[in-house]
Amino acid sequence: MFVKSVMIPKHKCYVVSVDESLKKVLDVLEHHKIDGVPVLSNGKYAGTISRFSIYRHYFESGMEKDVFLNEVKAGEVASEQGTYVTEKDVFESALVLLQDAPILPVAGEDREFLGLITRFDVLDHFKSAFGMNTKGIRIAFSSVETEGRIARLGDIIQQYSESVISLVTFDETDKLLRRIVLKLEKKDNMNKFISKLEKSGFRILDIHEDE
Repeated sequence: MFVKSVMIPKHKCYVVSVDESLKKVLDVLEHHKIDGVPVLSNGKYAGTISRFSIYRHYFESGMEKDVFLNEVKAGEVASEQGTYVTEKDVFESALVLLQDAPILPVAGEDREFLGLITRFDVLDHFKSAFGMNTKGIRIAFSSVETEGRIARLGDIIQQYSESVISLVTFDETDKLLRRIVLKLEKKDNMNKFISKLEKSGFRILDIHEDE
């Protein structure tokens, strides 16, 4: 999955200009109930500004509150000018970058602002990857890391005509063992399916049914 397929396009984003006052920025943040916005200069990404960065700069400035909010411009407080992703970056690249920021801008050539990704977007897509929005039976199991094991799992799923909600694997750096989390729609043949997994060398770690 690439950034382009999950980002919010620029025409749906809230942004501010580098020459707008911090009072205007706070008004935008408060009105839309958001924590941060991209700062643009003639349509190009110039940084990100958040409530936290405004408050921090205010306490460090020593200025009167009204003077600070009305005279200091967004471009003077904007940070993370070099932190953004492109449309062609893989979605996973956004994970680390969003650890310390509420939003992650997406920019093109010459820093043209194209859209953004939010922490909510990341969490929502992880919920989708784990099938958290659909009820079913979650089976966690492990397998010896040998060639053809995922293909074997696929054969068993097909043999029992299971409907897969999600499939996630872990331990990519472990050359001996891989953990797998499989979520399926509930069917009457579930016990037989699980028994087949065990007989085929998959070690069941946990089974959980959504209520």
